[in-house]
Amino acid sequence: MAETKDKKESRYSAEDIQVLEGLEPVRKRPGMYIGTTGPDGFHHLVTEIFDNSRDEAMGGFANDIEITLLPAVDGGLERVRVVDNGRGIPVDMHKQTKVSALETIMTTLHAGGKFGGEGYKVSGGLHGVGASVVNALSSWCRAEIYRDGGVYAQEYSRGKKKGAVKKIATSSRTGTIITFAPDAEIFGSQIFDFNRLVNHMRQQAYLVKGLRISVIDARDAATIPDLNGVFYFRDCGVDAPSHSFYFEGGLRSLVKFQNQMLKPVHKNIFYIEKKTNEYESAEIALQYVDDITSRVLPFANNIYNSEGGTHITGFKTALTRTLNNYARKNNLIKESEDNFTGEDVLEGLTAVISVKIREIQFEGQTKAKLGTVEARGIVESVFGEAFDAFLEENPDDARAIVGKVILALKARKAAKAAKDSVLRKGALEGFALPGKLADCQSKDASESELFIVEGDSAGGTAKQGRDRRIQAVLPLRGKILNVERARLDRMLDSAEIKALVIALGTAIGDTFDLAKLRYHKIIIATDADVDGAHIRTLLLTLFYRHFRALVDNGHIYIAQPPLYKIKKGKEIFYAYSDDEKTKLVGSTNIVDIEEVETNEDAATNDQEEEVEVTKRKNKVSIQRYKGLGEMNAEELKETTMDTNNRVLKKVTVNDAQDADKVFDVLMGTDVPARKSFIQSNAQKATLDI
Repeated sequence: MAETKDKKESRYSAEDIQVLEGLEPVRKRPGMYIGTTGPDGFHHLVTEIFDNSRDEAMGGFANDIEITLLPAVDGGLERVRVVDNGRGIPVDMHKQTKVSALETIMTTLHAGGKFGGEGYKVSGGLHGVGASVVNALSSWCRAEIYRDGGVYAQEYSRGKKKGAVKKIATSSRTGTIITFAPDAEIFGSQIFDFNRLVNHMRQQAYLVKGLRISVIDARDAATIPDLNGVFYFRDCGVDAPSHSFYFEGGLRSLVKFQNQMLKPVHKNIFYIEKKTNEYESAEIALQYVDDITSRVLPFANNIYNSEGGTHITGFKTALTRTLNNYARKNNLIKESEDNFTGEDVLEGLTAVISVKIREIQFEGQTKAKLGTVEARGIVESVFGEAFDAFLEENPDDARAIVGKVILALKARKAAKAAKDSVLRKGALEGFALPGKLADCQSKDASESELFIVEGDSAGGTAKQGRDRRIQAVLPLRGKILNVERARLDRMLDSAEIKALVIALGTAIGDTFDLAKLRYHKIIIATDADVDGAHIRTLLLTLFYRHFRALVDNGHIYIAQPPLYKIKKGKEIFYAYSDDEKTKLVGSTNIVDIEEVETNEDAATNDQEEEVEVTKRKNKVSIQRYKGLGEMNAEELKETTMDTNNRVLKKVTVNDAQDADKVFDVLMGTDVPARKSFIQSNAQKATLDI
């Protein structure tokens, strides 16, 4: 009987095949089309509509794009209005679908002008799903088209038209206006991050020379006029925060922006833009700075490729070959000396590589990595020839660049010697783990955790309170070295960093191997004071700069020990913030707040803060923890280490480029820049990671 039942339950026939029509697949599985319904996917809606306008500009048909955030209406989410002065989406009848081309584009997957023909020679959209996907995931959407002397409009709800395309006015303008409100059924109660959109649009303005991009935040405007028939929102006279970007310098301007807080090694920024044929081109800019970190930003058809791709391979090959040839030809390195490696020539380099290709291929739906084979040859030939000429024509710049690379080569050799001295004799296989490390019993990395704690006192408490089977503890003495501008050999002179590197098991530098990570949770547990925050920042800098894969793969966490211990009789409560403490003290299950009298003369010192609250004969005491060492082992276990009770925050990097610039400013050597940044952003700081 059991076998018959199992067969019946596992039946799989034609009845189980679900056919979704129109845009239903998008609403059914939105993550397949925008990656996630979280903040990234939510903001990606704006990018999809903007990309269509930007493609008009890339084709030379538009030069002014405006993005406006508008308040919500009728209980929906905030609206977004995107305007361009391009050709306008066609509104004539489409032969295949028998409806307007506008309706086809807005309501049909894989319909658009980017699959062939002469509509676009180059575009960022490969899959042709942008406008229709945004429409499907919006509770309301309106397209307003200016072309052929008329103004045409059509409205939609959740991907379905609310009426036919209608001519509503006459106009000599050309362009497209798309206004949409994301659907709360899909995205919940999310709101748009204005600064996030501003940063993205600034980058896009650098990538398309001569394109003006404006971003306006009108969500808090006192009044919003009727926008039907209004082209640019900025002409309405509404007072609202806005940013406008326009760059004639293209990628040259972007490199200058990236290096604004850094000291250039050479004066002139290298720049080349060249077409190889009607449909393919490469644009590249670079400058070396006095730093040890490289900043290489790759783009394909104006889409940022966070994982690189074939265009980066071509760039690195040409860069290494050209600098080696120049140095040899001009006797800047001896015949007996080693050639520069790719690692040497990248140190301190800021570069932007942008290719435009008609038949473009990405590896994966997110377009994080370019896969078009031809891109390597395009970049290698265009850049190699132009950079060789740059070095010959600018000998002072050339010698400064080669000098920088020679220093990198010497440092690499010194770092390798230091690294080998630390990691030799199988240290990373566990034969010589640091003496201060209290390792766990488990050899299964997937369940093992490493707590990095501040000081021997907290280390002793953590060792007593841990689960010895899966939790290891590594106490650090004082503040570790700021590695932002420290080379590997100097880093490994630090006993604390050396101990951490060996404990992790991954090695470091060019021999880093994520597969050898001994603990899949690396938990930073520092005190809740200024020194603790500083130590946490130094550790995050180390992980971000030298163990980036640990951050990208979600292995770094921040422990959240409680700030307060609240006792009433035999009952104990823990509060993790001042707000939570206030709520607990004021809640009826602890004490009736209306009858509370607070002892304002309670003693306070650096170790603990005791506040007594009296209600008749009942007594509530509040202890303020300022360090992990102030907790006993049982308290630390219960609140911070017990996997059933604790709260951990995973460290993520939503925007690596912005994070890189923040690390440069806060951990670099430019004191005035750091002071200015802190003064400007102090009020925005939170304890959230």
